[in-house]
This record gives sequence, structure tokens and C-alpha cells, in this order.
Amino acid sequence: MNTLDDALKENVRLLGNLLGDVIEQDLGPNFIDKIVTIRTLAKTARANSTQDDEHFGDELIQYLNNLPDDEVIPITRAFNQFLNLANIAEQYHDVVRRRRQDEHDMLHNLDEVLDELKQSNSSTDLTHAIEQMDIQLVLTAHPTEVTRRTLIQKYEHVFNSLNQLDTQPYEVERHQILNRLKQIITQIWYTDEIRHQRPTPEDEAKWGFAVIEGSLWQAIPNFYRQLDELLLSKDLDPLSLDIAPIRIHSWMGGDRDGNPNVTAKVTQNVVWLGRWMAADLYLRDIHTLGSELSMQQCSESLRKKVGDANEPYRALLHELREQLKQTRAYAKMRLEGKKATRQGIFSANDLFSTLKHCYDSLIECNMPLVANGTLLDTLRRVKAFGMTLCPLDVRQESGRHAQVFSELTEYLEIGDYAQWTEDQKQAFLIAELENKRPLLPPHWQPSAEVQEVLDTARVIAQEDDACFSNYVISMATSPSDVLAVALILKMCGQQSPMPIAPLFETLSDLDGAAQTINRLLSIDWYRAYNGGKQMVMIGYSDSAKDAGQLAASWAQYRAQEELVKVCDEHSTELMLFHGRGGTVGRGGGPSLGAILSQPPGSVRGRIRVTEQGEMIRFKFGHPELAVRSLQLYASAVLKASYQPPLAPSDHWREIMNQISDESVKSYRQIVRENQEFVPYFRAITPEQELGKLALGSRPAKRKASGGVESLRAIPWIFAWMQIRLMLPAWLGSDEALDHYMRSDSGKKELQKMAKEWPFFSTLTDMLEMVLSKTDSNIAHYYERRLTNKEQQGLGRILRQRLQVAITNICQIKQVDELLENAPIIAESMGVRNPYTDPLHFLQAELLKRTREQETENIDHALKVTMAGIAAGMRNTG
Repeated sequence: MNTLDDALKENVRLLGNLLGDVIEQDLGPNFIDKIVTIRTLAKTARANSTQDDEHFGDELIQYLNNLPDDEVIPITRAFNQFLNLANIAEQYHDVVRRRRQDEHDMLHNLDEVLDELKQSNSSTDLTHAIEQMDIQLVLTAHPTEVTRRTLIQKYEHVFNSLNQLDTQPYEVERHQILNRLKQIITQIWYTDEIRHQRPTPEDEAKWGFAVIEGSLWQAIPNFYRQLDELLLSKDLDPLSLDIAPIRIHSWMGGDRDGNPNVTAKVTQNVVWLGRWMAADLYLRDIHTLGSELSMQQCSESLRKKVGDANEPYRALLHELREQLKQTRAYAKMRLEGKKATRQGIFSANDLFSTLKHCYDSLIECNMPLVANGTLLDTLRRVKAFGMTLCPLDVRQESGRHAQVFSELTEYLEIGDYAQWTEDQKQAFLIAELENKRPLLPPHWQPSAEVQEVLDTARVIAQEDDACFSNYVISMATSPSDVLAVALILKMCGQQSPMPIAPLFETLSDLDGAAQTINRLLSIDWYRAYNGGKQMVMIGYSDSAKDAGQLAASWAQYRAQEELVKVCDEHSTELMLFHGRGGTVGRGGGPSLGAILSQPPGSVRGRIRVTEQGEMIRFKFGHPELAVRSLQLYASAVLKASYQPPLAPSDHWREIMNQISDESVKSYRQIVRENQEFVPYFRAITPEQELGKLALGSRPAKRKASGGVESLRAIPWIFAWMQIRLMLPAWLGSDEALDHYMRSDSGKKELQKMAKEWPFFSTLTDMLEMVLSKTDSNIAHYYERRLTNKEQQGLGRILRQRLQVAITNICQIKQVDELLENAPIIAESMGVRNPYTDPLHFLQAELLKRTREQETENIDHALKVTMAGIAAGMRNTG
């Protein structure tokens, strides 16, 4: 094993030992002996286990069941915190590995991609391609972050301490760092890891802003600086000052789909919180610039602006500082609900032009090194973050908009909008959109639900356009869904066209997406409204829950192909918005492979992707991690745009159509048609208990009652992940792929597809990754502990099907075991198992106890096991 992997092991060992020292100081050496015994028994159980072993972990289970009640919580906490510290060590290891690797050895590195593209494009074309890139990363609160913000901050200090240890050669200083590290771990141990109150939408927005402040604020200008250096090294022009290929957006405080806690007032507050935060961050930059730009020499243009000031740059920055203070004060008063006169800077262009004045003067006065220092970074930030930090999307379900017009048309006595045909709805909506008279009656009193929709539209209308980016319509099925939003915005005073993005989520909606967009773009009024641009959001979570992951993936691929064709026919620029989750069951996985496997022509320099929940921390939680993530996005988008994959052959399409059809049938036979499935799901998983874990502001269910269809994709995935069955990611694919694997010709064709077709290669890679996290022995124990005999029969079938799925993927990828070609990931799982296994066994026992008689201690311990297993798997949902 190489040195870097040894270094990772050493850091895991260091953090584990420090945690052990802290726990021993708190609970004594006998308690540490018990932790060591549990870990040893877990390792022994793994070493001696066989497939579907009914006696897997018997000795460990007996030991855990004999623990005194007062030791269950500290035991679960100890294993939970070790897994969190191991995650930090892995994150840090990734940063160190990237630092020390030769960039030319990094697969799909931006440097490598630029070299490839330069061979087939002129320098001018390549620079233009980079500057025209439009990569939009959308921060969302769900699937939410299990870990408390308080602990996240402490984990960041652990990360920084590991960095200091690596860069500090002196023994005295190293001793001080180790002492500080132990202090932080002590703070962690004595901090409650469970959030007892759900975060408010404002809390979630603050968390998103904190990620920007602590990481992306540094990462984005650092990324552009690295990109400039790369371009110059290849005799290409650096980036223009006024472009921003990567921008950050947010759903936190704007996504009200199924979340009654996100109100118009909340959205208004989050907008002003973003204003306040942006002004505050720019003030810090201006303070730094004030220290740096002490020079006397300036251009004539700048001299005219500042008069005879001895330090012209500082004079201009002083004026700017006062304006930003006014902006911050105004935002603060608005947040406090006070009336205030609008003063300060609210336009990013105004801030940029003032700073650009300083930049141009420094260049003119032969000080490019100064101009291209901190000042350039600030100019980049202004273009990337504006004066709102991250523009909000507003998302609402299509039925809520239809309800507005149902109530309105009934009040006007012209019928019930809900009962009209699609053609009738369109005729009404277009007529009103073209009509200059007001539509809303002055004395109309709508329901509270309708009033909330109207209030939200009024907030959008009242604020600057830069505060909001798109209006996303969930469960969109027809052109009238889009026109309805346009009319609501018009009725509430919105002057400029706001981009409206329909979200296609279910299998049937994906299949009909292109037809819907074709009909929409055939409407003259709408083509004038959208200005030749259309965003369409592809839903990954709900389509996978509806039809299974394999069928959903193929439906998403086909939908994108057809949408590209339709938009080309209408001379409309298409931006695809990918609503991916962190897990494979919700469309997640490595961003690079996902983008490179998109249909040819679907990227074209533009892509929009959600960054969800705990994955934000893993990808953007530290500036160096964030820079690497941005680099991967940029390289993938460039490569997918200018070296797109070939379209699949008709034969491969036919195979995928057949596999998809069989997969969805197989999936739904279990999930929808098997009467034992829902009782089995609720018995074996902690689905019903997940509500106790205050994950986020959004309710776990769309409706208070109902089956799997009423459950949100996040708890659906979370529940299966907790018991290591991971069913949503593979169910259906097992039987569908097995059908083709039975013949040598079918097997060879699937193997060829996995090698030569990026879409199928990525699909099988994702299946392999998620299957590597499954464990039929763990799932079997939950069954034996929590289900009846009838349900165990279904469980046996599912575990058998899991083995079929594993066998198929190994054969398709031509490996003897999962992750054979990814030994680092396999070893990481091996390190985690002795810590996650006890949590699984404890969780099953605690679920049984809490369902018989709930107590506060059992409830708390159960929550800790959920958080610990999520840390072990590195995701929630």
C-alpha cells in the first residue's frame, strides 16, 4: 500500500486513539475495554461470516444484549463519533492526495481535458467555450444534514488541525496541535449529537450561507485563478473579468413543495438574510483591499473621481465601504420587520464597476501584480455571488397553482378551472396573459392556501430580479402548468419575465416531457416570454421510487434526448436541470461520470445540478475540496460539450427498452402489488421512527397517511440504507439483467455496453457502488428480530434477489467481487464495518424495544444509531 494510504490509516488511528483517551477519562478504562471487545467481536464475525449466515454476529449480539441499559447510549455514541472522525480523515486524505498528485496523473483532470480540446479547437474557440460555460450549482436543504451544525464546525477544526500537523515540522508546535486536537474531540464527546428541534427554513438557509462563507467564497476565485494559470500555460487568454462560468443558487427558503413551513414571509427573510450576508462578506474584502491599496499613483479617470486624495484607492474604497454598511443596515432592519429607507449598493454591476475602476487604474499605472491579487478575487466574487449571495429558486407543486384558478374562476362565475380541458385552460390563461386589465378582483377572499401562493408571487415581484433565478413547478404534466405560473406572477405585479422550469418526475411524466415542451414552445405568447431559452428539470428521486432505478435512468436518458430535439426544432436554448440526490437511489454518484454519460448534445456548455444535504459538506465543506469539485464539473462539462459520447446503436436501445420494461414490471410487482411489502417495509426498517430524527424543516410524508407512494424519496432511501438492503437502487434490475445474462450472447452484449457506452457504464458503476454497501446478513438480522414469518418469506426472496443483482453486476463488469477495481473504497468499507455492525445490531434491538414500550433513553439511543449508520454509509438519503 502506498504512503498516502498509510497516512490515512495513521490519521484514523490518531483520531480514534484521541477519542478513546477522552472516553476513558469520562467513563473509565473498563468502558474502553468494552468498546475494544465489541470491535474485536465485530471483526471476528466479519472474518468468519458466510452468505446468508443465520448465526452471523451471534457472539457480538449476545454481548450487546447483555450491556446494562445505562451503557447503551455511550456505546452508540462512541461508535458514532469514531465514524464521523473517520469521515474527516478520509476527506482530509482526499485533499492531501490531490495536493501531492501530479496533475497529469489525474483522470479527466481539467488540464488533461484542455489539452484534448486544444487539439481539435482553435485557441479563440476554446477560450470562448470556457467563458460561455454556464454551470449552476443549486444548494438544497434535503435530504438534509444529519449532523448538527455545532458539530460540523468542530469537525472543520479537526480537519484544520490535521492539516497543521502535516505542515508543522517542529515537535513543540506539533505537541500543541495535538493538544488542541484533543480539546476539540473532548468538546465533540461532551456535545449532544442529536438535534432535538427541527431546523427552520431560515436555519437551513443560514447553513447554506455558512458553506458559502466558509468554503465557496474562497474556492471560486481560487478555482478561477488556477484556471487562468492553466490557460496561460497553454498560450491561451485568461478569463475575462466580467464572466462567471460557475454560479451558486439555492432552494433553501424557496422550496415550498410539500413544506408548509416555507412561507412567503420565510422567502422574504431569506432574501434579506442573503443581502445582509453578501454585504458583510464584501465589507471584509474591502477592509483587506483598504490595507493593500495604499498606492498614490492612479489613472486620470480615477483621479477625477476622488479629487486630490493622497491615497486615491483608499478614498474610493472608503466610499464603497460606507455604501455597503448602508446595505447591511437596511437588510438588517428589513429582517427585523422595521421600515427603512433603501440606501446603499443593491446592484452587483454598481459594485463591480467601482472595483473595476480601481483595477483598470492599477493596470494603467503598471501595477498588474497588485491588480491581479486580492482585487481580482473580489471582482470574481462579485460576478459569481452578486449582491444576493445566491439567487433563490421558488418551487411549488402544480396543483397549488391550479387551485388559484379554480377558486378564482368559481368566484368570477365562469366555471371551474379544475374541470376544464387542457385546451380550455390554455385559451383562458393566454387570453389573460395578453390582456392588460387586472384579473384579481379587489374584494376576492381566497383560501389560505391560495393566498400563500399569491403572497409568494408578490414577494418575487417586489424584490430585484437578481434575488430570484427560476420558478420550478413540481409534478408538471402540461403546458398549462407553466402558463398558470406566468399568469400568477403577472397578476401579482412581476414586470420582467421570470424563467419557469417544469419538473418532470414520474416515469409517465418523463415519457411525455418532450411532447409537453413541444406544445409549450408552439404557443406564440410563450416563445416571446421565454426569450429563446427554456429550462427543464429532470426528477431523479421520485422517478426512481415510482419505477425503480434502472427504468428511471433510461427514461431520464430518453427524455433528455427528445427534449434536445424538440428545443432544436424551436430554435430554443435548452438548459437541463438535474435534480440529483446524494445516493444512487436518488440519481446520485460521482458528478464526472454522470455528466459524461449524458446524451450527446444535452450539455452544450450548460448544466444545472442540485447539491443536496450532507453531500454539500463532502464536496464543498472545505475550500480545497470545493476547488476540486469545481474543477471536475468544469472538465466534465467541457468534455461532454465538445467531445460528446456517441449515441447508442439501435440494437443497444432495443436492449435497454426491453431491460427497462422488465425492470419496472419486476420492481412494481414487489413495491406496488405485493400485499406484504408495505407491512414488511414498516416492520423491518426504522421508517416510522425516522420522524424522531429532526432532519429538516420538511415533513417526511406528503400526506399524513398512505403507503409508499405518500412517502418522500429521502426517508424511503434512508430507511433501506439503515438496514443495508439498499433496495431502491437495485430492485428490478436484478431480474431484468438476469434475463439477458442467461445466454452467452446476451452476457457478452451487456459486457460490451458496459465498456463502450458511457451511460450503461455509469449505470453499472453506480449499481456496483451501492451493492457494495449492502449486507444480506445485517438485513437478515433485522428480519429475524422485527418481522413475522409471512414477512420473513418476502425478506428471503429479496435477499436472494440481492445476490442475483450482485452476481449480474460482477459478471457484466467482469470482476470476481464488487469494488475489485476500487480497492481504496473497499478498504474504507472494511474499516467502517466493525463500527457500523454493532450499531445495526443495537438499532434492531432498540426498534423492538421502542415498539413495545417507548422510553426516553431508548429513543435517544435509537437516534444515535441512525446518525451513526448514516455516517458509516456517508449519506442519509
